[in-house]
Amino acid sequence: MDFSSVIAISFNTIAQTTNDSGVLNWLSTKYEAGGFFMHPILGCLIFGLAFCFERLWTLSRSTTNTKKFILQVKRALDDGGIEQAKEVCSNTRGPVASVFHAGLLRADEGLDAAEKAIIAYGGIEMGFLERGLIWISLFISLAPMLGFTGTVQGMIAAFDAIKEAAQISPAIVADGIAVALLTTLFGLVVAMLLQVFYNYLVSRIDSLVSDMELASIELIDALYELKTKK
Repeated sequence: MDFSSVIAISFNTIAQTTNDSGVLNWLSTKYEAGGFFMHPILGCLIFGLAFCFERLWTLSRSTTNTKKFILQVKRALDDGGIEQAKEVCSNTRGPVASVFHAGLLRADEGLDAAEKAIIAYGGIEMGFLERGLIWISLFISLAPMLGFTGTVQGMIAAFDAIKEAAQISPAIVADGIAVALLTTLFGLVVAMLLQVFYNYLVSRIDSLVSDMELASIELIDALYELKTKK
């Protein structure tokens, strides 16, 4: 059993659970009418959403109350010094805590060393947050291109039908034009859906990166104050 058969059976099974006028049944009918290129477009949607949900889960775990965490670190620096601040960072998840921990590990070597460690580890954390976005971007670009390719295929099929029949009538070209329009429609819808997720993820990442940068400045200031007190 090939991939297209599996997809068709899946859609038919879902459609049977709804009325003949249901949305799922309509989608199943249009999916089958769209031809071969509907399969890779559906693949773009499935894999694109998988990467989107994975990033959403990762970013939700990376989000912390930055202001509260900074206050905890400053209080730990005042009460127990760098070692206690490290413990606070170790017990807190998220990129801000990881960047703080990297800076505190080099704090004994001076403020310059701590700042370089923060910058270096900040870049690593940013790369971790952005991991997978390139694949979402790929599927956003690929879905409409597959749709347009299906459009070309549908128009070729329509003209071939005209050539074989040696006449032009709506019934002859209907199937080819249906393929052309449906693949374009589904490809654009998939791209728009994934684009919404992509823009939201980028805004979340930008917010986390901004928090890291502002928090890093406060950590350097706190370390400077701690050094001047000694």
